[in-house]
Amino acid sequence: MTVLWQNVVFGALIGGLYGLAAVGLSLVFGVLNMLNVAHGELLMLGGYAAFWLFTLFGVDPFVSILPSAAALFVVGLVLYRVLFERLASAPGETKLKNSILIGFGVSLVLQTLALIAWTADERAVTTAAAGAVLPLGGAVVPVVRLGALIVAFLALGGLHLFLRRARFGRAIRATADDPGAASLVGIPVGTVFAVAFGLGSALAGVAGALVSTTDAVSPAIGLSWTLKALIVVVLGGVGHVFGTFVAGVLLGVAESVSGFFLGNAYREVMGLVLFLVVLSVRPQGLFARE
Repeated sequence: MTVLWQNVVFGALIGGLYGLAAVGLSLVFGVLNMLNVAHGELLMLGGYAAFWLFTLFGVDPFVSILPSAAALFVVGLVLYRVLFERLASAPGETKLKNSILIGFGVSLVLQTLALIAWTADERAVTTAAAGAVLPLGGAVVPVVRLGALIVAFLALGGLHLFLRRARFGRAIRATADDPGAASLVGIPVGTVFAVAFGLGSALAGVAGALVSTTDAVSPAIGLSWTLKALIVVVLGGVGHVFGTFVAGVLLGVAESVSGFFLGNAYREVMGLVLFLVVLSVRPQGLFARE
C-alpha cells in the first residue's frame, strides 16, 4: 500500500503541471475558438528561458517564472497579431481548422529554431533543493515538485481572480460568451482576443519554467505536452479553470497508478482511454456545464 500511495502522490504532483499547461490552451480555445497546437512549443520556450536564466545568471527557476511568463506573453501577442488575427472574423469551423494548420506550422518552426539554437540535448535545472524530500503519510514528496504544484495552484488562482474580479477579466468572459454582443456594448474585442492569446502563452511559459525543474527540456517535448493539455481540456471542460486543474491532477494520478499496476508502457494508454470515455459519455467535460 505504501508503494501505491507513493504513486498516487507522485501522480498528483505531475498532474498539477498537466492542469497548468492545459488551462492556457483552454483559455485560448474558449475565448477565440482557436486551437493552438503549438502550445507545447511555447511551454518548451518557457523551459529554456528558465534554464538559461539559471545557467547564465544563477536565477532560481521559481524566480524566473515571472520573466518567462512575461516573455511568452509577448511571444503570444506577436504570434496572434502576425498569424492568427486574420482568422478572428472567420466562421467557426473555418477558424478552428485554419488555426490548427497555422499552429502546426508554428510548431515545426519553433522546433527547428530550438534545434538550431540549443541542439537536441536535454536540459534541466538542478537547484540546491533538488534532492530534498518531505514525508507524507508513508510517502516521500520531492520538495521541488511540491513547490511546482503550489506555484501552479497559485497561478490558476490568480487567473481565476483576474477573470472574475478584474474589469478586463470580465471583458474576456463576456467576449467568450458572445463576441458580437461584447462589441456592441463597447468591449474592444480585438484587444481582448490578443490579450487572451498572450495570457494562454504566458501560462505555457510558467508551466515550462516549472517543467525545467522537474523534468528535462528539449526541442522535442512540445507535442507530448500539447497532447496532455488536449486530454486535460476534454476531461475538465473548456473555460473551467479549477475544473481543468483538477482534471490534470486526475490524469496524473491515473497514469501513475496504471503504471504501478500494468507497467510504465501503459501510462500513456490510460490517458487516451480516459479521453475517449469522457468524450463519449460527457463531451462537455467533467466540470463544465452543457
